[in-house]
Amino acid sequence: MTDALKRLSEEGVAIWLDDLSRKRITSGNLAELIDQQHVVGVTTNPTIFQKAISQGDGYDQQLSDLAARKVTVEEAIRMITTADVRDAADILRPVYDATDGQDGRVSIEVDPRLAHDEKATVAEARQLAWLVDRPNTLIKIPATMAGIPAITEVIGLGISVNVTLIFSLERYRAVMDAYLSGLEKAKERGLDLSAIHSVASFFVSRVDTEIDRRIDEMGTDEAKALRGKAGVANARLAYQAYEEVFSSDRWSVLENAGANKQRPLWASTGVKDPAYKDTMYVEELVAPNTVNTMPEATLEATDDHGEIRGDAVRGTYEQARADLDALEKIGISYDDVVRVLEEEGVEKFEASWNDLLKSTQAELERLAPAEG
Repeated sequence: MTDALKRLSEEGVAIWLDDLSRKRITSGNLAELIDQQHVVGVTTNPTIFQKAISQGDGYDQQLSDLAARKVTVEEAIRMITTADVRDAADILRPVYDATDGQDGRVSIEVDPRLAHDEKATVAEARQLAWLVDRPNTLIKIPATMAGIPAITEVIGLGISVNVTLIFSLERYRAVMDAYLSGLEKAKERGLDLSAIHSVASFFVSRVDTEIDRRIDEMGTDEAKALRGKAGVANARLAYQAYEEVFSSDRWSVLENAGANKQRPLWASTGVKDPAYKDTMYVEELVAPNTVNTMPEATLEATDDHGEIRGDAVRGTYEQARADLDALEKIGISYDDVVRVLEEEGVEKFEASWNDLLKSTQAELERLAPAEG
């Protein structure tokens, strides 16, 4: 049996786990995944933390202490999530050191309720970087219209960023431009550009889910022939844009000053439709200098039966463009799809954050010391 995860790593794809919990940290499971399954990073989001805190008793001691101090639920969440990220960052520190800071990274997201507030997003990013206080942290900022200038400002402060919720090629180009602008600001401030890292999280499966839903509503054979093609095509064209931007004269100036490329990160790579192979968004998006952040089920599926056939992206741009053009021809608007996905993405993370607030509040009340 071939070691698919090893082969994936050798092709230049950094394998990150899209999950974190205290149990995963304390049981040694995270360390085991790093040691045995080539995991070199971790991403988190409000949904992941909501699930972790609401299951099991791994947080009871800390929650009990927080309840005794009568902290607000928002402060409790910040203390809990930053503690997990700090511990995970420490476990990944040897990877960070071995890769000169490229991998060994743990991502933590700004409060999604701030997604449309530039100044608050910048302030939250600074606060999170200070609270976690580990060099191998990435602060996640959504690629909303307010998020774009916030990314420039945060990068300009020397804080490494994971830009999340990218669905459209146009927005992705704006993200890369924001990164370069941030590096230029950091350079003007005399900061060490080699210490600043970033990934751009381009979402994949959600594109297919939304477009396939519209295809199924149409019900024609012509439409059905395009099912399951858009997510991969969109991501491949994103990689083409990445190649263009990071071979430009503007980039060369920054690279000569020590800057690191902002790597494309394939997010939402768990396959939602059972009609598709469960490793599709891993196998079809192999390309140098990328990250694939996988839910554990996708990681295990790739380890078990993934077929890594080398670079699956470069040389496919013409076909990818044709696939997206074919959708426009049958009346599925790319611009409308990506707009809906961004709005839904922010709404879903806000809903998860509100669920996190509710479940944490309930735990604080359950564990509060008796009066008297």
